[in-house]
Amino acid sequence: GECNIQYALHPESERYCIIEVNARLSRSSALASKATGYPLAYVATKLALGKDLVMVRNSVTQTTTACFEPSLDYIVAKVPRWDLKKFNRVSDSLGSSMKSVGEVMAIGRTFEEVIQKALRMVSPGLSGFNSELLTKASMRYPGDEHLDDMLKNPTSMRVFAIARALEKGYTIDKLHSLTRIDRWFLAK
Repeated sequence: GECNIQYALHPESERYCIIEVNARLSRSSALASKATGYPLAYVATKLALGKDLVMVRNSVTQTTTACFEPSLDYIVAKVPRWDLKKFNRVSDSLGSSMKSVGEVMAIGRTFEEVIQKALRMVSPGLSGFNSELLTKASMRYPGDEHLDDMLKNPTSMRVFAIARALEKGYTIDKLHSLTRIDRWFLAK
């Protein structure tokens, strides 16, 4: 059957390690199937029954076999939905433990388009990637003097702290040194 593997990539050395293995279909697999039109569960089942990729017909295209990857002219972003305010005594800091209460998937032609769509879906009252959620009174924003700390420490509000830093004129290099997020994503 299908196996979901998540990797961590070291940003400078390109060394990687496996951080999680699930010997089952995951929510990510369903999202990937939907986004690509490639029937992952169907193909995994056929492989488990002893068929090989050349023998399995792609049930979506009806013309190619399963060993052909779909051609993509779009990208997909999956963004977790955080609702940590609803739970007492739950830290807002993020690590390897599962804290999301769901996720959204956005499809578009550019990274900028999908991140805007995804953030609007995560918080429907938002207009996209900006600091408006961060500065709402209900969020108890500690103020710009704590912005560097908010960038250094991953929380459910970090993406909005990044938006605030860009609004304040932080450079991509400064953001990278604080967040360790790849410069490509920060530049977008």
